[in-house]
Amino acid sequence: MADMLKKVPVREQDPKVRAANFEEVCLGYNMEEAMEEAQRCLNCKNAKCIKGCPVSIDIPGFIHQVKEGNIEEAYKVIGKSSALPAICGRVCPQESQCEGVCIRGIKGEPVSIGKLERFVADYALEHDIKPQGAEKMNGHKVAVIGSGPSGLTCAGDLAKLGYDVTVFEALHELGGVLVYGIPEFRLPKQKVVAKEIEKVKELGVKFETNVVIGKSTTIDQLMEDEGFEAVFIGSGAGLPMFMGIPGENANGVFSANEYLTRSNLMKAFDDSYDTPIIAGKKVAVVGGGNVAMDAARTALRLGADVHIVYRRSEAELPARVEEVHHAKEEGVIFDLLRNPKKINVDENGNIKSMTVIKMELGEPDASGRRRPIEVPGSEYDIEVDTVIMSLGTSPNPLISSTTNGLDVNRRKCIVADEETGQTSKEGVYAGGDAVTGAATVILAMGAGKAGAKGIDEYLKEKGSK
Repeated sequence: MADMLKKVPVREQDPKVRAANFEEVCLGYNMEEAMEEAQRCLNCKNAKCIKGCPVSIDIPGFIHQVKEGNIEEAYKVIGKSSALPAICGRVCPQESQCEGVCIRGIKGEPVSIGKLERFVADYALEHDIKPQGAEKMNGHKVAVIGSGPSGLTCAGDLAKLGYDVTVFEALHELGGVLVYGIPEFRLPKQKVVAKEIEKVKELGVKFETNVVIGKSTTIDQLMEDEGFEAVFIGSGAGLPMFMGIPGENANGVFSANEYLTRSNLMKAFDDSYDTPIIAGKKVAVVGGGNVAMDAARTALRLGADVHIVYRRSEAELPARVEEVHHAKEEGVIFDLLRNPKKINVDENGNIKSMTVIKMELGEPDASGRRRPIEVPGSEYDIEVDTVIMSLGTSPNPLISSTTNGLDVNRRKCIVADEETGQTSKEGVYAGGDAVTGAATVILAMGAGKAGAKGIDEYLKEKGSK
């Protein structure tokens, strides 16, 4: 019998081995381990874990089925709430959501909800268990813009309700941030992402790639000329931010977005592909979020010595604890309480170093984190040849600027109701990073669910008039 206070350990690649490959780090549970971990669930009547999940999965319900060895039933329970469980089981910040409020965690370690969800989803993919779709179509057409987590979730939920859904994707490959933003070693593209998208297709959702809304066609044209009665915008936030410091335009300065897209979507890490990437021998990644960890761990695998430069302390790092732990295990160096002042180049325009200044923490700012303050006279140089800026992203204004009556805020994010996703334009809904700016996959999925519910209510009300 398992120690009920501790999680069943999950198998992982050895840090020294995985630091030189792009294969998945976490190997997941097998059946025996999953059933053993499921025994730790207390099956709470007032389950806080459900409230902690942005898509409200019946967590005690699916874990009970795992406990009994009924994995197909467990998948059906999850499938009522989530279209992407194999993805969520890998990249959700469970420690601050479902596992963060698990009662078992009060006197010991919380139940490993994320790893159990991953096990169930992987079992379903391996055994080709079909999702449960609509019994009949309702004759209404809905367009979804973007095939990232919010778009896929909204499309899947609407398809289950009988809507005729078409997803329009700007890139040549489906998945949005799931394919271009998250590295292979955290989220395998063919084994997981492509198969999860196939499950959405099995619900009846249609996909069109290489369609740039705002250029190929517009939202107004979709609604007026192509018969779509409602539109959900889940186009993400792909416009990178920079610091505006001297030397930032030098050759060898990347946004994390570009760096990861070259590696993840365009397979620059694979020698059989022709995609150019400046791997660098000494790389500095500026930022402390999950994207910064992804960029740092990618650069490490491409052969670089890598430093994370972050202006606050470790306690304020916004990245998942697991990602920070994995990065440290693999050899990424953390230069905390440091902030870049300028990037120094040689006479040929190549980066030779980055000047940073030491910081100390003052009073909390609007985000609740202590405000970093420069320590006068503490500047020094770090020897680097490549700099990756990971400072967040904002939505591309193309869609909002080509759609009549669509309000945006000062950050160019679309203004939408949190509960329903409704925007200022009738019949148009939005969610995910296009509304909030860069956030997590699961929060984008939650917004996709809210958008699907909002669209369903809108079209039903419209049809009853």
